[in-house]
Amino acid sequence: MKAVLWIIWQATWCLPQNLAGLILLLLHRRERHFRFHGAIVTPWDHRGCTSLGAFIFIDRHAVRDRPLLVHEYGHTVQSAVLGALYLPVISLPSMLWYSLPALRKYRRRTHRSYYSFYTERWANRWGEKACKERSMGMAHID
Repeated sequence: MKAVLWIIWQATWCLPQNLAGLILLLLHRRERHFRFHGAIVTPWDHRGCTSLGAFIFIDRHAVRDRPLLVHEYGHTVQSAVLGALYLPVISLPSMLWYSLPALRKYRRRTHRSYYSFYTERWANRWGEKACKERSMGMAHID
C-alpha cells in the first residue's frame, strides 16, 4: 500500500520533475538502472548528478559512492515535499550553483564546499534522515 501511495504522490504532486526525469530515463534507457529507497538510479556518462522526482542520474564513475547516493536521494525527498515548487526552489538554484563559471570560481577562491549551498545542505540532511546513512557533508567538488 505504501508503494502505491508513493507512486500516486509522484504522479500528481511531483508531476513536472517526474516527467522531466522520465524523459531523461527514456533517453538513457539502454543504461543499467537500479532502485535506491524507491528512486530509480541511472548511471550516466555526464559529469555531475541530477535528481528529478523519483529519478536520480549519477556520474557512472561515482555510482559506488554511497554518500553521494544518499545526498541525491535527499533531493528526491525535497521533491516529494515541495512538489512542483521543487524545480524553481531547488533544481534551478542548484544547477546554477554547480554550473555557472563565476560561482565555480567563487567556490574555489573562498574554499567553499558545493554542499554548503542551501539546496545541497538540505538534501544532505534529508537524505541522511531518510536513508539513515552518512551523506556528503561539506566535501569539496569542482
